[in-house]
Amino acid sequence: MGRVIVPLARLAHAGWVMAREGVFALVPTVDLPASARLGLALARSIERRSRSDTDAAGRLTAAFNRLGPSYVKLGQFLATRADVVGREAAADLARLQDQVPAAPEEAARAAVAEALGRPVDEMFVSFGPAVAAASIAQVHKAVVRDADGSEHPVAVKVLKPGVARRFARDLESFYLAARLIERFSPSARRLRPIAVVDTLARSVVLEMDLRLEAAALSEMAENTQDDPGFRLPVVDWRHTAKSVLTMEWIDGIKLSEVERLREAGHDLVALSETIIQSFLRHAMRDGFFHADMHQGNLFVVADGTLVAVDLGIMGRLDAAERRFLAEILYGFIRRDYRRVAEVHFEAGYVPAGQDVEVFAQALRAIGEPIRGQTAADISMARLLTQLLEVTEMFAMRTQPRLILLQKTMVVVEGVARTLDPQLDIWRTAEPVVSSWIAGNLGPAGRLASAAGGLGSLLRLAGELPALATRAEAMSAGFARMAEKGLDLSDESVRRVAAARRDWTVRLPLWVGAGALVAIAISLL
Repeated sequence: MGRVIVPLARLAHAGWVMAREGVFALVPTVDLPASARLGLALARSIERRSRSDTDAAGRLTAAFNRLGPSYVKLGQFLATRADVVGREAAADLARLQDQVPAAPEEAARAAVAEALGRPVDEMFVSFGPAVAAASIAQVHKAVVRDADGSEHPVAVKVLKPGVARRFARDLESFYLAARLIERFSPSARRLRPIAVVDTLARSVVLEMDLRLEAAALSEMAENTQDDPGFRLPVVDWRHTAKSVLTMEWIDGIKLSEVERLREAGHDLVALSETIIQSFLRHAMRDGFFHADMHQGNLFVVADGTLVAVDLGIMGRLDAAERRFLAEILYGFIRRDYRRVAEVHFEAGYVPAGQDVEVFAQALRAIGEPIRGQTAADISMARLLTQLLEVTEMFAMRTQPRLILLQKTMVVVEGVARTLDPQLDIWRTAEPVVSSWIAGNLGPAGRLASAAGGLGSLLRLAGELPALATRAEAMSAGFARMAEKGLDLSDESVRRVAAARRDWTVRLPLWVGAGALVAIAISLL
């Protein structure tokens, strides 16, 4: 009973705090069902009255800080959506991206020494107080000395003490909420709330191991080494462990400091385009993208290059998902709503029993009103509400693997429009999407796929002699069995089991090889 009561009490406390501090005032009521509007009205009835909107924004940030790291992440997301929460609230919530209260410096020093196995003063020439802190970790500026005697500054990221325990506690509450939703709201089951919390839980586990973040920095740096206007900091592997990550110090201006960027002479419109296009390249070309691209994790250095940090949360897409993403975006750009609808059906995002023509009509109702409009003219809150209505109308289920992609797309668009309120996201996305389509779904892409299929076929063909030998041995064994009867000794049972396992593995390979041949022939 306690395993239910305690998380339920935490949820009730969180709901009370958010209601008192005005969080539910941020939820748009346009087009919401009557029951939802009634619930919001009741929640707002206990809202504390403030003297000004600025006071309300400050209380909102304080509420998320009080509720812990999981809620801070929610506030970080809302900070990118000034169109949803308002400019004052968004500006205040931006402090949650890197201005959360830090753990004491002595506690951080002790954590670094324990993780790296040496006193801090032996490893670093200097180690200063925290310069930034977010929900999970904080960053200290330090100086290291290289083997040649030269010195250079580094950023040392340290997990906050006790953060894993607090996240685990929050996740208990989230799982309880998800189970209650699935049990008592049949219409919400298609949104798969438990699967959504599973995705969050997995991302948190990965984010708690800073060695994985270091590996992500290394991998993405290789992927993007030739990308225009984008790069990653270099990892210092000597001073990196599970709870400590040391990397190149980036001397730049955060994207949240728009006025400083403008005063420094940076082209804000070009930067907004770089953000959108870089994200699309990473998602479609590499299938590996930064899934926490809020303003606090993006810096602009003197030459105008965008530098991304804090790669604790990363998203991956397989080849099929990347194709679906590209075709959906390309279809919207070209106003080919029928093709967009077909891709949704091919991907399994829409149940097969639905009508593709009606779904294409619903997509047109979403796409046409925003054609040619700038970001300043589009209400993202209303657009998202309409998208949710469409998913419900066509019984579409949440795709857990795409949750990070969907969330990041919204965040990236929000960050870009803080720099350029006149951003036309379709025009900005078109060069990258069109290039990917031409390279992967055009003649060159088909030839590459054919070559890959033939390569797999040749690898399988190389195993033919071994397969033939096994088949001959099995045939001889069956002949002996027909002549002498069935031998059920322990050794014979083991041999039959091994042969059976071998063929249940090999048979699908041969079926796949046949399919590859057919695909290769059709493409050539």
